[in-house]
Amino acid sequence: SQVERVEREQPAKRPKGAGGSTMEDGVRAGAARGVPQRINAGASKAPVKKMTISLKKERPKLPETFEEDTWQKLQLSVRAVHDEKPVEQSFEELYKAVEDLCIHKLGQNLYARLAEECEQHIKKQVAALVSQASDPVEFLDVVEACWNTHSEQMSLIRSIFLYLDRTYVIQSCNVVSLWAMGLQLFRKHFESVPEVQRKVIAGILALVHRERKGDMVNRALLRNLLRMHTSLQIYPQFEGAFLEATETFYHEEGNAMMNQLDVPSYLLYVERRLEEEGERVGHYLDPQTRKPLIVKLDEQLLEMHAEAIISKGLETLMADNRVKDLKRLYTLIARVNGLHHIKVAFSAYVKRAGLEIVTNEERQLEMVQDLLNLKAKVDVLLEEALDGNEALAHALKDAFEALINVKQVSGNAQNKPAEAIAKFVDLQLRSGGKGASEVELEAVLDRVLTLFRYIQGKDVFEAFFKKDLAKRLLLNKSASVDAEKSMISKLKQECGSSFTNKLEGMFKDMELSRDVMTAYADSSVKKQSSGESEIAVHVLTTGYWPAYPPAPLKLPKELLDHQEAFEKFYLSKHQGRRLTWQNSLAHCWMKASFRPGSHGRKELLVSLYQASILLLFNSTDSLTLTEISEAVGMDKKDLVVTLQSLACGKTKILAKNPKGREVVDTDEFLFNSKFDSKQLRIKVNSIQLKETQEENDKTTESVFQDRQYQVDAAVVRVMKARKTLSHTLLISELFKQLKFPVTPADLKKRIESLIEREYLERDKDSPSTYTYLA
Repeated sequence: SQVERVEREQPAKRPKGAGGSTMEDGVRAGAARGVPQRINAGASKAPVKKMTISLKKERPKLPETFEEDTWQKLQLSVRAVHDEKPVEQSFEELYKAVEDLCIHKLGQNLYARLAEECEQHIKKQVAALVSQASDPVEFLDVVEACWNTHSEQMSLIRSIFLYLDRTYVIQSCNVVSLWAMGLQLFRKHFESVPEVQRKVIAGILALVHRERKGDMVNRALLRNLLRMHTSLQIYPQFEGAFLEATETFYHEEGNAMMNQLDVPSYLLYVERRLEEEGERVGHYLDPQTRKPLIVKLDEQLLEMHAEAIISKGLETLMADNRVKDLKRLYTLIARVNGLHHIKVAFSAYVKRAGLEIVTNEERQLEMVQDLLNLKAKVDVLLEEALDGNEALAHALKDAFEALINVKQVSGNAQNKPAEAIAKFVDLQLRSGGKGASEVELEAVLDRVLTLFRYIQGKDVFEAFFKKDLAKRLLLNKSASVDAEKSMISKLKQECGSSFTNKLEGMFKDMELSRDVMTAYADSSVKKQSSGESEIAVHVLTTGYWPAYPPAPLKLPKELLDHQEAFEKFYLSKHQGRRLTWQNSLAHCWMKASFRPGSHGRKELLVSLYQASILLLFNSTDSLTLTEISEAVGMDKKDLVVTLQSLACGKTKILAKNPKGREVVDTDEFLFNSKFDSKQLRIKVNSIQLKETQEENDKTTESVFQDRQYQVDAAVVRVMKARKTLSHTLLISELFKQLKFPVTPADLKKRIESLIEREYLERDKDSPSTYTYLA
């Protein structure tokens, strides 16, 4: 109650005035309005009285049994909920009762009493589970029913005690909500009975095992029970047992499947199992289990068998070009950091497949095309199936470089890939890619250039390419000058101008030769020359072109006059120069009359050797081998080959008596007047222009002659650093430093040469040891 005190000085009474109010009335009115009143100074003073106004409100008192009576009413409702019976009071009445207790500061007692009541009931319910079904799977239904009942009852109780939950619980520290209180109590008593917990986990694991075996299970049951574990914060206990069971299951099944299935089928099995376990997490497992669960699968199904999967499957999948299966293998093995194993097997496959191509003697002519096909195939697999992995791309490069430069083969076969690549380029540029367009030809040359990059002994390629380019230019067999220049431009970008300097010089010689022939045609020397025949000359710079062996030949007078006339003209323009005629590279167009009439007249494209022999038959119809040899003065071997091309080939301009392929001194050759062909212009194959193994060996030998300086420099460099070294160690060190293939015998020759020139000396006590001489 509140007491207000108002004290005022009260004057003596006076008679009523016109206003009809006394002084006392005026004071009271003024006090009521809160306006002070003025007292006349001249008025007589009266005794001062104090007036006290007291306003008291009595606090209502609660009945002594209020709390107990209210709790009795609430307790009956809680027990009715637990017993699953109707609640007698209305929820509004129960809610008001809880509110009254909380308003009168009795919330703490109410909370404690409610917790005790719930604990008694939960303890009884959990204890009742012990005597339930012994089968773990059947036991799960009982536990689920118990949990669902508890959840429904706690939800109903919370709605009755909602005011308590929203006032006392919120305002108090270290007090959990009614729902959380129910969970804590359930967990407390659930954990107090380990037998129940073990049976629940065992039942869940049994259902998961059945599902993994292909049986249908109640996923809703599993989902509810595992959510119960999560709500009670005991899920980690289940997760540990679940992961252990998963590891055991897939360890056994993985071993069995590896023995039963081939690699593609096993990978499909692993992929299917990963999807199933992912779905299992989505259906009833806690999301946090996904990561450790997948780790277990990766360990048991992939990591343990990674090497076996790769060794058994990678090579087969690549050989059969099975892109999808290979991509699946790469994706799965990458999950367990198995890229190193893939890289090793990938490199080994490329090396093995490439070496089979390089060392296959029966398909030497198709070597480059086979290598290009292998490279294209592996490139597609690398891009589409292996995700363009950079480490694998480097492994592919190293593998091709190793197989193209392999040194295990003996003799000149070490240079075969470089030689074959040069021959392949010659075939493409000579035939124009067999009818391919310019774009397709460029694409082929770019692919060949990829193989060229892997070659360490590029000087071998240069030697054969230069020799073939010379023939294409001199015999006019190049399909496209633009393609030729494009190829040289590519080589220049790869190896620098020093590599293509001579090749570019060959083209300059051809252009200068055309200018020289134009000037010769207008010269007085040309006009003074007699005869109906004409001559076209290519003037070649010795340093640019391959070295050709001398080819002796007695030219017919018609041709000899032209040579002398041109030589006179050229030397008059370029003093101090010397011309050497390369008869082996010359060719002629000849007009031949086999019979009277137009049908007997033909034009023949022949070599200078063939032309010299055919012109002999203008004065006679038959000649022996000896007579022809004396007339033309050719080397015996070249003469035999040339006669075979004229008399024993497809185009028989001459007849041989006796018939046969072999040519001896007593054989007689006659002009074949019966020769006939539907074509007006006939090309007679020049057998002597076809390359022989001897010519290839000579080219290779010339390359090694150029390499001698590099070998000598390497030997001196090694010995200068080591001072003293045994023969075996020196050879081993030279193999490491030299980038081109070389045999130990060749190295030994260079070492002997350096000893003779006093760069090295043999140790007096150990002849197999060399000492560097400063």
